[in-house]
Amino acid sequence: MGAVLGDLLPLTVGVAVSPVPIIAVILMLLAPRAGAASVAFATGWVLGIAAVTVVALLLAGGADVTDDDAGPSTGASWVKLLLGLALLAVGAKQWRGRPKSGQDVALPTWMAAIDHVTPVKALALGVALAAVNPKNLLMIMSAGVTIADGALDTGQQVVAVVVFTALAASTVVLPVVAYLVAKERMRRPLEDLRGWLQANNATVMAVLILVIGVTQVGKGLGGLL
Repeated sequence: MGAVLGDLLPLTVGVAVSPVPIIAVILMLLAPRAGAASVAFATGWVLGIAAVTVVALLLAGGADVTDDDAGPSTGASWVKLLLGLALLAVGAKQWRGRPKSGQDVALPTWMAAIDHVTPVKALALGVALAAVNPKNLLMIMSAGVTIADGALDTGQQVVAVVVFTALAASTVVLPVVAYLVAKERMRRPLEDLRGWLQANNATVMAVLILVIGVTQVGKGLGGLL
């Protein structure tokens, strides 16, 4: 169990520091009606992470990527290798597309109207950023495959999914909780954090994705060689 959680740690960090959902929830919190939309978005983010993780876990189990032997299975190793290569491709594209020094960074078009989003749309957006966004999707799928390949019983798999989901979603959930508890004190730190993330979004994600991609490729090759 401990080894699986250790393997999940880089993926957990990668999802947790994904700037786009953090910026999105901060924009909602700074909007005139912050409460309902931000809570709905955080809920959708948690559900999206959990759902993708479970689906990847079940698919990996159904494809028989697990192995009763002590070492990693061949199927899981191939999946990790392919996911790692996909992450490297996405990370390289993100790095090439990063803004130049001093260049203004524009928010995505959909973020421009995020302060008027309804709770239902916020919920759907939270799910989509986990289940549709390629960068997050690849990392969360990798987590599901890692859990499936960990030779865990059902109870331990549930615990692993819960721990991964809780930690990966914490950077979106905690600002919502903190803002609801101490609204006025959190406004300035949230504004500063939004500005930093907006300026460094592409660079942060590119570096993280490349590092995680290399890690997954290494684990895949290690299981095949």
